[in-house]
Amino acid sequence: MKVVSSKDFKLEREVEYGTPEQNQAVKEIVTAIKKEGDTALLRYTEQFDRVTLTPNQLRVTPEELQAAYGRVEESFVSAIQAAAVNIRAFHARQKRNSWMDLQPDGTILGQIIRPLKRVGVYVPGGKAAYPSSVLMNVIPAQIAGVPEIVMVTPPSTGGKEGIDPYILVAAAEAGVNEIYRVGGAQAVAALAFGTESIAPVDKICGPGNIYVALAKREVYGAVDIDSIAGPSEIVVLADETAEPAYVAADLLSQAEHDEMASAILVTPSQSLADSVAAEVERQLQELPRQAIARSSVENYGAIIVVESMEEGISVVNRLAPEHLEIVVEDPMGLVGSIENAGAIFLGAYSSEPVGDYFAGPNHIIPTNGTARFSSPVDVDDFIKKSSLIYYSKEALLRDGKTIIELARREGLEGHARAIEIRLKNEGKGGDGYGEQ
Repeated sequence: MKVVSSKDFKLEREVEYGTPEQNQAVKEIVTAIKKEGDTALLRYTEQFDRVTLTPNQLRVTPEELQAAYGRVEESFVSAIQAAAVNIRAFHARQKRNSWMDLQPDGTILGQIIRPLKRVGVYVPGGKAAYPSSVLMNVIPAQIAGVPEIVMVTPPSTGGKEGIDPYILVAAAEAGVNEIYRVGGAQAVAALAFGTESIAPVDKICGPGNIYVALAKREVYGAVDIDSIAGPSEIVVLADETAEPAYVAADLLSQAEHDEMASAILVTPSQSLADSVAAEVERQLQELPRQAIARSSVENYGAIIVVESMEEGISVVNRLAPEHLEIVVEDPMGLVGSIENAGAIFLGAYSSEPVGDYFAGPNHIIPTNGTARFSSPVDVDDFIKKSSLIYYSKEALLRDGKTIIELARREGLEGHARAIEIRLKNEGKGGDGYGEQ
């Protein structure tokens, strides 16, 4: 793992939006799903997943959900149940209520909050099967009050129609019973526009490969999406008190996600930098996903040595990482200086996987520096807001001429006249339709 100074490290990472060929392929898939529905959906499932299905086989049956419990360990069921309790408790505190403000003149102003009606959750399958992502997408939507939550996930490749049993158990524990065995860009398009078997949704959430990300980008506007997720990222801000083995392990916990994941240590301690570099190499030798993690740390990882902790904080804020660990003697003392980070982990024992799986906060977090302006998935992602305005006659008579003035300054005479006709009718006068 390379050790560099902040002056020699390129802080800005380019956002990848796929190759022209990948973008074109996704556009063609989305168009085909819109035109052909199930026919195209089944054709692409056979082409990409090598699984032949009939329309009746698209939806997972209650019997399959129940059978999945027999294919997983009891310890996993207990773990997913315990995690769900923590995730529900955390997100329940985010729930908002509608409100109204009755003013002395009889005017009522307010905000009505309603859940989205139908949400689609994409869950990767195959080598990238993440049961925890089921909980992180579904539970906030449930707390928001979404009545219809539908999940799509790819079938096993090579002619098998089955779905990873751990994903099915997580879905069952979360309370999802509308599940379809489809994946890729074709599944995203089906959720967005609907087919004969899958009703369209209002929003699509969940991670996926580059084709899933590009498909979400393509359908945005017809439906809402959570984000276009990039490769996973971790930045560890540490001082000389940090344990090198812990820091190295946490860096590798993200590097093993995929070859493009980013793992970075920022420290003013040269001795810690050297120790962590050696420890990363040692731990890599024993990591099952060594090839993936090694490619990540060699191409997108770094140990950045800064002159001071103040400079380190500046580097962190410029990186705006998805995950930030602060492993210093007094981590709470630095929190107020962190402006850009998706999730912040404080202290030696708040390892990033604690948040990924169990603590309660959402692990679907902005990547590619977008923590500068966006946030982790939460209950607000599954609601919509309507403004409420009830203007009393007294208030309109008081404010009417001011409104007319603003409308005419913008050249919108129709707006002005909609107010003026009411003032004239109430005998308070306007200045006549012809005046500008």
